[in-house]
Amino acid sequence: MSAASLSRLLGIVPQLISHQIFWFHTSQRCCKNVTFGQNLGSTTAAKQEIVKKHSAKRRKSGKTAVFPSTNITWEERLADTVTPLWRMNYEEQLQIKYEAQKRTLEFLTTSITNCSGTDDVCCPMHSTLPSPVTVGYRNKSTFSVNRGPDGNPKTVGHYIGTGKGRNIVCIHSDHLVNMPEKHKQVARDYEQFIRHSPLDPCILFHEGGHWREITIRTNRRGDTMAIVYFHPQNLVKEEISKHQKSLVEYFTIGPGAACELTSLYFQESTMTRCLHEESPYQLLYGVPYIFEEVLGLTFRISPDAFFQVNTGGAEVLYQTVCDLIRADIDSVVLDVCCGTGAVGLTVCQGAARVIGIELIDQAVEDAQCNAVLNDYRVIRAIRNCEQIRRLVYISCKPEGEAMRNFIELCCLPDQQKKLIGNPFTPTLAVPVDMFPHTSHCELVLLFER
Repeated sequence: MSAASLSRLLGIVPQLISHQIFWFHTSQRCCKNVTFGQNLGSTTAAKQEIVKKHSAKRRKSGKTAVFPSTNITWEERLADTVTPLWRMNYEEQLQIKYEAQKRTLEFLTTSITNCSGTDDVCCPMHSTLPSPVTVGYRNKSTFSVNRGPDGNPKTVGHYIGTGKGRNIVCIHSDHLVNMPEKHKQVARDYEQFIRHSPLDPCILFHEGGHWREITIRTNRRGDTMAIVYFHPQNLVKEEISKHQKSLVEYFTIGPGAACELTSLYFQESTMTRCLHEESPYQLLYGVPYIFEEVLGLTFRISPDAFFQVNTGGAEVLYQTVCDLIRADIDSVVLDVCCGTGAVGLTVCQGAARVIGIELIDQAVEDAQCNAVLNDYRVIRAIRNCEQIRRLVYISCKPEGEAMRNFIELCCLPDQQKKLIGNPFTPTLAVPVDMFPHTSHCELVLLFER
């Protein structure tokens, strides 16, 4: 659905509503029941300053952190890049994320006039909600293929360095605390498979090679889906089929059988990212889907489906959203950018009606999705629909484009921008940690009018 279509839909919202409407808008999602946060102590603040400086160095140099000491191992360098907070205890991580989100709210406070909070922030702010699982919490991981520290081009892991700097090194990921053992096991076995394969890895498309990255998806029951990406180059179909057969044999009756894969997919791709419609995922072995249960509901997960990478954290999110919207039998809920509908299905079971709105077709790439999501017409349509009284906005980057949305929702009416509806007021902020040991944190903001 386009932004214009959304605007037309909101134009008929009064006909759909018997009492009130809640709307929640998200680019990524999270949260749960909360307690008020405390200010950081001097020790933690000092550590926070170190993390801020470390992050600044990483931003200046691209994806790779700056490592001035030669005493740091390759594994530590990778951990500092992928999970930069891994050296801190979890309570300190939560405090750092709290302060980061507080700075975001302080900036918002300086940009709007209608505030409901004190202490230099626009609304009451709760302490960062913790993830129920902090080690091995990811249900989806992608491992790259590139040259390792020993120069072997068939190394499977995560890399540090940049192509521009010609210093990429692929490091085994066994020590990363956010990835489960099953993902690491499949990655190790995939490395052994491609090292015994006569085909070269595909590191740079124009230099040839075939074996590319592997993605592993798991659920809490232990089901495991693996997706192998392959560049066909000039191979004919019969040759590709031969290597597909070898891959299946390795993971079903060979050494890789210990991984106990539930599904094995294969995608031929000549691009960095290739949609299913452009190059279908081929099921080589097993069942086509795995399933996950969240708050009593079962969700089907396909190779390219969006699903929160932290299942326990997703339950924290959905429960909190449920607490915030307080839907009842007189409520109509709009779930904008609903994706698979997980949020609407789990938190709005008591509502009279749930309307899921996906702004674009699932086949459109994420970059295009973000462009539509941040279309000013979407925010304008919501702002100008007076029947929308409560709005829950969930953002993974509140300091980015979402900040512009916050301001347009809360600013005074502006005829030039066609923002004629009464402004919203931020009334509650809830930071949620979906990604322990990383610097990422989601912010849930409740707006009311």
